[in-house]
Amino acid sequence: MPQHIDLKQPILDKNDRMAGELRQRFADAGVYVLDLLASPGSGKTSTILATIDALRDEFNIAVIEGDIASSVDAEKIKAQGTAAVQINTGGACHLESAMIRRAVDVLDLDRLDLIIIENVGNLVCPTDFDLGENAKAMILSVPEGHDKPLKYPGVFQVSDAIILNKADTMPVFDFDEEAFTSSVSQLNPGAPVFKISATKGDGVDAWASWLAERIREAQRQ
Repeated sequence: MPQHIDLKQPILDKNDRMAGELRQRFADAGVYVLDLLASPGSGKTSTILATIDALRDEFNIAVIEGDIASSVDAEKIKAQGTAAVQINTGGACHLESAMIRRAVDVLDLDRLDLIIIENVGNLVCPTDFDLGENAKAMILSVPEGHDKPLKYPGVFQVSDAIILNKADTMPVFDFDEEAFTSSVSQLNPGAPVFKISATKGDGVDAWASWLAERIREAQRQ
């Protein structure tokens, strides 16, 4: 009989060991880490900028930007006065803990409260890789359709919160909000869903309040 060699598990095991080291490093420094997952074009960067605006008076924030190529998003973050480190994966569809470790080495963790990791735009690969984060959140934009939880259940199952972005465009698109929320609740009953319009600021306060409470709770421990 043919032998089957599992190449994925050794990669994940190595990644998980390094992620554990990162998680301890973040905890020792009192830094909360959010891994943000989404498809390209869902509004990850605009959501990050809106989140920073809502939290910057209370928390010191840095961003790790993951992209296959370019540094466009990192430059947008830096232009708003927030530290940002760019990771270019060179074709890889996700970030790994080794990449995060190199990025973290150039940040002053002792001066930070929150690191937001903008993962590579992908709803599949990033779900398998622990980055040492405290929480994962995913963004779905209304134009992508209400059926995404049925097509990509894994990312909804691993996320601690779901952000429904571009909610102001709902009247324009055939988006069934009830079907969407029902699918999410079946896949992940404990995950809150935040309707926002990142570029307009609508709904961002509720999302930011949820995140702020998670950061405060982690810092009290």
